[in-house]
Amino acid sequence: MKPSFIVYTSNTGHTARYAKLLSEKTALPALSLAEATEKLAKGTPILYLGWLFVGGIRGYKKAAKRYSVCAVCGVGLCDTGALLAEIRRTEKIPAATPLFTLQGGMDHGALTGMYKHMIDVLIKFMQKKKNKSEGDQRMLYLLESGGDYVSEDNLADVLHWYESADDLA
Repeated sequence: MKPSFIVYTSNTGHTARYAKLLSEKTALPALSLAEATEKLAKGTPILYLGWLFVGGIRGYKKAAKRYSVCAVCGVGLCDTGALLAEIRRTEKIPAATPLFTLQGGMDHGALTGMYKHMIDVLIKFMQKKKNKSEGDQRMLYLLESGGDYVSEDNLADVLHWYESADDLA
């Protein structure tokens, strides 16, 4: 089944930008989860995007209870395509539901409260880690320096899924 809306939850803006890019490429309207809750009927088929936090996707469970989730995208610091098994397990995303991860970025200025504190703790942990892998080094650089990796290229697998998704329920 193809979604009729894109629904997202964003913290620092990276997920919202991916939702907008997907909307432009698919002609599907994009709504924040708060907007969707007011405007969409229960059971509406959606493509859900949320930001990654402690191995889960923010807002996914609420969206899955209310809508028919056709596919899920988690946006975070990890490389595009990483952590799929862990996220599927943590969120209990059905095996039949396509799952994608997209690298977003780090905007220190947009972080507040506990999220800012948690990133500061993660930076200290990563700095102390001995024998850092190449992935660890890239992650530490991103955490310390910030960066924006939102790109249309990262959406290639999602767009391929959308273009080939059945129109059947």
